[in-house]
Amino acid sequence: MGYKELSLKLSPDFSPDELRQTVAKILHLSDFSYQIITQSLDARKKDSIHWLVRVGVTSKELKGPAPTPAPTLSIPYKKRNQRVVVVGSGPAGLFSALVLQQAGFAVTLIERGKDVDARAESIATFENGGIFDPTGNYAFGEGGAGTFSDGKLTSRSKHIAKERHYILSRYIEAGAPDEIAYLAHPHLGSDHLRSIVKPLRQTFQTLGGDIQFETELKNLMIEGSTIMEAVIENASITRTLKADIFVLATGHSAYETYRLLIALGVQFKTKHFALGARIEHPQTLINEAQWGTPRLSGVLAAEYRLTSTTARHLPVYTFCMCPGGTVVPATAYPNQSSVNGMSLQARDGHFANAACVAAINLDSILGTETSPLAALDWVEALERQFFETTKSYALPACRIDDFIHQKLSGSLDSTSYPLGLELTPLWTMFPEQVGTSIQAGLVDFSRKIKGFETGTIMGLESKTSAPIQSLREDDLLCAGFKNLYLAGEGSGHSGGIMSSAADGVKIAMRIIA
Repeated sequence: MGYKELSLKLSPDFSPDELRQTVAKILHLSDFSYQIITQSLDARKKDSIHWLVRVGVTSKELKGPAPTPAPTLSIPYKKRNQRVVVVGSGPAGLFSALVLQQAGFAVTLIERGKDVDARAESIATFENGGIFDPTGNYAFGEGGAGTFSDGKLTSRSKHIAKERHYILSRYIEAGAPDEIAYLAHPHLGSDHLRSIVKPLRQTFQTLGGDIQFETELKNLMIEGSTIMEAVIENASITRTLKADIFVLATGHSAYETYRLLIALGVQFKTKHFALGARIEHPQTLINEAQWGTPRLSGVLAAEYRLTSTTARHLPVYTFCMCPGGTVVPATAYPNQSSVNGMSLQARDGHFANAACVAAINLDSILGTETSPLAALDWVEALERQFFETTKSYALPACRIDDFIHQKLSGSLDSTSYPLGLELTPLWTMFPEQVGTSIQAGLVDFSRKIKGFETGTIMGLESKTSAPIQSLREDDLLCAGFKNLYLAGEGSGHSGGIMSSAADGVKIAMRIIA
């Protein structure tokens, strides 16, 4: 059998038959198989939008060696006597626990939040005017924050080819579409991801893993530089879990866990992070601006990624763009306010939204060296301020052109956000350097996307990345500890589903080694 790769330009709504006919015509083949390697949309010219598709073709009619197999993860199994406690069932915690269980460790996974079905019920109740549930919200619960915030699987992390292949393979086995293995911007959708999380958990349990929901880490008992046991609480009952190894993957929202670890001597440093708001537009406006048409057959909804950098302002960029999506109340704690965005798999909602954030150095913003504890306090104080402004989970908001001109027009457009907007001079609620930088960025973005200034800017986007980062040894252990690892966004070493899952896998493989 021979093999050849082709780079093709195909129509936005190409079919498998069209792709097959194109390959047959170019290579003059009658009997062959093919596999899509990569697929990305080229929309640089509105009158010639097309997919760029790279395919690998195999046929006895071809010459050429078979492709080099992609690097894969080898997980050696043997029966081991070591017990591992993993804290947090987000991507880092779940994939770390799954790999370790596959390798023969006895793994207990604890999650402070509810299982995914109960969590979905709590979120729906909250958004329908009910009480905020600290164990079932957009930040905490089975699957982590990513389960209810879009399921984007893109990552700029380098050197994670083996981990990415393993993670995507597990997602596909759990029900994800095959396309996530080759699309340039794979996306599961919050609705689909919820159904995928459960089979992943069941695989872990089938291998012998133990998972305990609504179980919160309260303390770690330490002797010297070794963690001896975890103090946990479930239904107001406190008990301990002994283990040989502890992996904490608690996410970037678990501030009381950060404070506990700092008090126990785990070393952190402050780092640059991002702060801003959510912006929202009608999806058809974005489609028109990007494609020149309100709809494009074969493509769900138009996206954008915008950056603005000037000598006088902080870098400003859009992040976590959710086509056809919804702005959601993503606070981790009661009486605080922060936002995120999500899309369903179909991306067919009326609105498009994205984070619009400035990259900040807190030391520069505050004019003094900031400790990790002070950084946490500062972010939380800002989240409380946004809540107090409306005295509810309604979001302070204004039109984008109001933010640019720093003058309220007296009106707000409709929104996807379920708990309401309140007209507010939003530019006054950020530190001056952040507000003026976002203002300059919005002016720049309005030049790049026609009609951008007509959108709405709302709320506080404070959780795009953690403000602090744990110190790690070369073997990924927490500095100064013999059996403690911090993984994922809670460690400050990753961000997003894919990079967090890869971080959890890397830590698991290091433990195995």
